[in-house]
Amino acid sequence: MKIVETVKQIREEVARARQEGKKVGFVPTMGYLHEGHASLIQRAKAENEFVVVSIFVNPTQFGVGEDFETYPRDLERDSEIAEQAGANIIFHPTVGEMYPLGYRTYVDVEGITSKLCGASRPGHFRGVTTIVSKLFHMVKADRAYFGQKDAQQVAVIQQMVRDLNMDIEIVPCPIVREADGLAMSSRNTYLNPSERQAALILSKSLFEAQGRIDHGEHDAGKLGLWIKENIQTEPLAKIDYVEIVDAVTLEEIEEIKGDVLIALAVRIGKTRLIDNIRLEV
Repeated sequence: MKIVETVKQIREEVARARQEGKKVGFVPTMGYLHEGHASLIQRAKAENEFVVVSIFVNPTQFGVGEDFETYPRDLERDSEIAEQAGANIIFHPTVGEMYPLGYRTYVDVEGITSKLCGASRPGHFRGVTTIVSKLFHMVKADRAYFGQKDAQQVAVIQQMVRDLNMDIEIVPCPIVREADGLAMSSRNTYLNPSERQAALILSKSLFEAQGRIDHGEHDAGKLGLWIKENIQTEPLAKIDYVEIVDAVTLEEIEEIKGDVLIALAVRIGKTRLIDNIRLEV
């Protein structure tokens, strides 16, 4: 497995793979890889002969006061995980390589980015769509793999790909959870033991909500209120949002039917965690 740092290098490597008739799979990450990332790489390897993993902590998707400087980074560890999972190459550019002096161009998806995480993190998705668009142009993959834990991100990227006629298939992949249900996230490393235990209120609330739907609760307002009240039983939890929406448009719904996403963001101590479930009702 190779590690390259420049746009020229990654383009040359991908072009060589394409000349050999290989399909290219791409897994964009911000690094500090865990089993969730590994599952994306494994899926990409199963469906493509050549797999690119990008590791880049993207400054434009962090707001003022967010954790860009402290976001965990460990390229050596990431390289081992990526290689074991089946990656052929890691693209690890510098900020200067991705945003050279005088950079002024951004990709902005409207509407769908103003909800959920976009409401409390203004500018976040402009940073996401800009960097993903740039990476798509650099890597020129056949398929790109994203975790469903970031459900809004998946929806936004799918919208961008449709709107801009990008020639790439977006492959959403299931959430990978710890044995006790907590959704895997690089930010879980911020949690101390008591916060780690408190964080289980996210997945527990979602799973119980799914059970209530299975038993006939289809009133989104009532279920959303119940989820909020349940999360508030945990003293360390501070709710950012709890939303029950159409899984494609992210518009709020009154009746739980069709393709439904229940998404939430909760602060446990200083750490902001997200989780969701998607279900067909």
